[in-house]
Amino acid sequence: MDFDFTAILVIVTLLSGALALASVGLARRVGARSTGRGGHGDAASMQAQNPVIDYARSLFPLVLVVLLIRSFVFEPFRIPSASMMPGLVDGDFILVNKYAYGLRLPLLHTRFMQIGEPRRGDVVVFRMPSDPSVDLIKRLVGLPGDHVQVRDNQVYINGTLMPQRPDGDYQGSFGFHGSPLVKERFGNASHELLFAADRYPTDFDGTVPPGNYFFMGDNRNDSEDSRFAAVGYVPERNLVGPARLIWLNWRMPGWPDIGRIGVRIR
Repeated sequence: MDFDFTAILVIVTLLSGALALASVGLARRVGARSTGRGGHGDAASMQAQNPVIDYARSLFPLVLVVLLIRSFVFEPFRIPSASMMPGLVDGDFILVNKYAYGLRLPLLHTRFMQIGEPRRGDVVVFRMPSDPSVDLIKRLVGLPGDHVQVRDNQVYINGTLMPQRPDGDYQGSFGFHGSPLVKERFGNASHELLFAADRYPTDFDGTVPPGNYFFMGDNRNDSEDSRFAAVGYVPERNLVGPARLIWLNWRMPGWPDIGRIGVRIR
């Protein structure tokens, strides 16, 4: 069952904060009455008889810090599919930079502070336009206004071919052993692609609308991305942020792969 962990954090933060604030006001009133009668035990007695309030006061700072970090600094995600192989594999747990493209309000996703802009070649987590409860991760290929053409796995941006060169065959598992690997270059940066041997390429031709982006998976023949109607062009407000680091790999059942811990995402 899907659930919005950020929404849960917001609700818990608001409730615990309200209880903590209420306990401060109540303690002051009880303390004032106790002082007027020459006694000091009522406030302590009130706190001892309200463990829920005491728990809320302890919980509030913790959930507030977690909410702020997840909303404005880094958020963890898990890679559930093979669409970004060979760089990312099923079982990778990644950290996404939440401030690279600007700060957004939790739940509303409204950007209130601009910091940077998405760049071609970024590996980005975004909310699926047709179902925002689903998070996807793909490589940014087309910027607003770009004319994107994909022909037999060759990508053209505004008529210019993005160069590729063979890079051997994939030697890992996950059902793609022996599939061709290719190095693709966007400007001065390159990344590795996988062309699944038992799949067929999907062509595309279109112009990215203003305020939208075009994404493709690195596993080019096995990725549901902007070439397909279910994903399509992705509005700017659906962007979560660029993926930066693998902090764990654990494909269950099985054991964690410690060799992937700390691998930078390029």
